[in-house]
Amino acid sequence: MPLSLEDKAAGLLVVRLGNNLPPAVTATEQEAEVAALLDRLPIGGLILFNGRWPDTRDTLARLQQKSERGLLVTTDMERGFGQQVVGGTVYPHAAAFGEAADAEAVRAFARQASREALACGVHVTYSPVADVDRNPDNPIIGARAFAADPGRAADLVAAFVEGVHDAGQLATAKHFPGHGGTSGDSHAEMPVLDDDRATLDATDLVPFRAAIDAGVDLVMTAHVVYPALDPDQPATRSRAILRGLLRDELGFQGVVVTDSLQMAGAKVEGRTEADLAADLLEAGVDLFVDAVDPEALVAGLAAAVRQGRLDEGLIDAALARVEALRQRLRDRFGADVFRAPPLPAETVAAAEHQALAERVARDAIEVARGPLPDLGDGTGTLVVLVKPAPRPNEPETMPMGEAVAQFLPGAVYRELEPTHEDQDEPFDEIRLLAKDAERVVIATIARPAAWSTFGLDARERRFAIRMMEAHPTTLVVLGDARGLRGYDACDSALVTYSDVAVSQVAAVERLARGGTGDAG
Repeated sequence: MPLSLEDKAAGLLVVRLGNNLPPAVTATEQEAEVAALLDRLPIGGLILFNGRWPDTRDTLARLQQKSERGLLVTTDMERGFGQQVVGGTVYPHAAAFGEAADAEAVRAFARQASREALACGVHVTYSPVADVDRNPDNPIIGARAFAADPGRAADLVAAFVEGVHDAGQLATAKHFPGHGGTSGDSHAEMPVLDDDRATLDATDLVPFRAAIDAGVDLVMTAHVVYPALDPDQPATRSRAILRGLLRDELGFQGVVVTDSLQMAGAKVEGRTEADLAADLLEAGVDLFVDAVDPEALVAGLAAAVRQGRLDEGLIDAALARVEALRQRLRDRFGADVFRAPPLPAETVAAAEHQALAERVARDAIEVARGPLPDLGDGTGTLVVLVKPAPRPNEPETMPMGEAVAQFLPGAVYRELEPTHEDQDEPFDEIRLLAKDAERVVIATIARPAAWSTFGLDARERRFAIRMMEAHPTTLVVLGDARGLRGYDACDSALVTYSDVAVSQVAAVERLARGGTGDAG
């Protein structure tokens, strides 16, 4: 029986399951809501957030039973399966791998992470980040990118795609045609990148060409305007960029997928999501990710066809490309790939996966200012972790605190996070502790994160600077080197290129060694 127009349109939707943003909701807690949607709408897939192992595996299996076409389960796992599913392995940010410039380590990371995801029933990773981290003022890419050098980024992006394919998962290069040169964050605004075509060719497009040559399965669009490519429309709505550049010029034949449609950069004042859907499809989009109102978007596409504003053949062509992804998975894992996870449960959090994450975290550390002091067992040292607002699922004490207790047992450890302007007690306590300390270590978390401010809030930043001015201080940047900016008063510093648990532990291990050399 032929599919209805609405059923065809629904097959182009990837709907959110779980939420990391306040109020946080686990994937399993949202199962009933998504199951009810599946009763009304045969959607094409899910984007997974805030999962728990092994509960999420069981949730996905139950939802698959409600889908005739087979749900393509996708997730944002730039730092491994554990980024979205608690219990999986969490690896350092791409920049840490870029510092090591070890393509085989990247390939192994991608292969391991993809195998863990497949063991849960997750088929598509929204990685690698193929952006070039070429603007120090960029608030959202940073350590998520492999490198500032286009050639190095291209080599590691290709290695990542190869590793994903080794495991059998499907890979996505993002954010086309490049978000690394912007000064704005498309989660919060519509950035404009004014570079000319020659600059884009020599920088941002280099890793995307490498990803396409490596056989990447999907390309995710950027909600960014590139006047040199299209003076009027952002990439997500640009036929010149998605069809002219990506398909015709670069030869990409896979699936074009939007970044989240809930981002500010995806919106147009005065127009609804449903109204914009036809524009996106005409521009070259195949899959719509994270719509605010999935049912309204489907109705909008169907109405556009019936009113003669949209060629139904565009829906059919997009569906065919999406179905080709499903067939790729069936060819690799068999006809039951959507009924049960294709890899065994013991794949998740395997010991060799954790070992790779730890090794890369150690190898990435750079002593940016030195020499590091000899802290001995930590006696006389105050270690303060100054952090942004906590993420969901963060422990009461960060991994750095446990590492200080292990490697610097004589040190005093405190954490400081944003407080109300009238709340002075945490700051006062640290000032008193610093008066009795011979040495202060200040660790700052400098991570790019969706819908979040990069780095520290102003009050915490001022406090860190004043501590450095008043006391002999070692700065630990849990992030990339842009986190050094403004902290000139510290007399030594190291950079980890990530803030994940293994990077926090590696930083403390390196502090305990002291001296001048980089990690080794």
